[in-house]
Amino acid sequence: MTLILLAVILLGLGFDFMNGLHDSSNIVATMISSRAFSPRVALGVTAVAEFSGPFIFGVAVANTIGNDVVASIDINMVVILAALVSAILWDLFTLYLGFPSSSSHALVGGIIGAVVMHAGWGVIKWNGLGKILIALFTSPIIGFVVGWILLKIILFFCRNATPRINSFFKRSQIVTGIALALSHGTNDSQKTMGIITLALVTGGILPVFKVPWQIILLCASMIALGTSIGGWRLIRTLGGKMYKIRPVDGFTAQLTSAAVILTASLLGGPVSTTQVVSSAIMGVGAGERANKVRWGVAGDLATAWLLTIPASALVGAGLYWVLSQIIH
Repeated sequence: MTLILLAVILLGLGFDFMNGLHDSSNIVATMISSRAFSPRVALGVTAVAEFSGPFIFGVAVANTIGNDVVASIDINMVVILAALVSAILWDLFTLYLGFPSSSSHALVGGIIGAVVMHAGWGVIKWNGLGKILIALFTSPIIGFVVGWILLKIILFFCRNATPRINSFFKRSQIVTGIALALSHGTNDSQKTMGIITLALVTGGILPVFKVPWQIILLCASMIALGTSIGGWRLIRTLGGKMYKIRPVDGFTAQLTSAAVILTASLLGGPVSTTQVVSSAIMGVGAGERANKVRWGVAGDLATAWLLTIPASALVGAGLYWVLSQIIH
């Protein structure tokens, strides 16, 4: 195993840890802000579910990320290294700002930028890339619409309920929260599995693209560890800045997000948990009344949605040029 391959594996695990740290806010924000659970209980339960997700629902997303964008014979280790570093830098930058951008968008952008700088647009597998971009950009819209509709349905059936219904929605968030954490662990940790497995194939360690169980174990452990620590600035952004979240809002947003992310995972579509959860929260709020949502915060999320891939692609391209000069 070469030093550069070892660096790619370690950086991949570091990115997975950052992903858990960065995206823990998506899973626990509504549980905490609706006072369903204390922060530490919410993060602990979520971390266990995050670890379990890939072992239950498979690795279809890893195959998409690692095998459907570019062939291993068309890239080298520097490409993968540049893509990972660009995604990590973008995550650190947005985590510092408390800006809920997408680790998934950052990784895809970094891959595109580094690959194009290395070998041009011709080596991109457009069908695979198209599948990824469709999943990334349509899932937040689906999350908003489903959240809006689901809240309308729930409010209709609970129209004659007493205030004690809030206790039901609080308790039920343990179920929806675990479902959301399972779906996030399934989808997001697989992106790192795909990158590391692609590196092993590129480096000649594996003959064909097939995710080893050791990589599944490592990546699931790292995203769970990052989640258990939590990104508190992002938790505050998602949990309180959009609007005051009630138990019914938290329950509905979690149920919506889990359904969208898990469906995408089973179909092999990588999605952004940040964007799906954020849009679901907005859809749920708008389902009660449009002026409940602080649309300025929604504008920041939309900016991140549009900006992350091109920005991280530019960073990935620049890093590839610098690293290729140093290494060669």
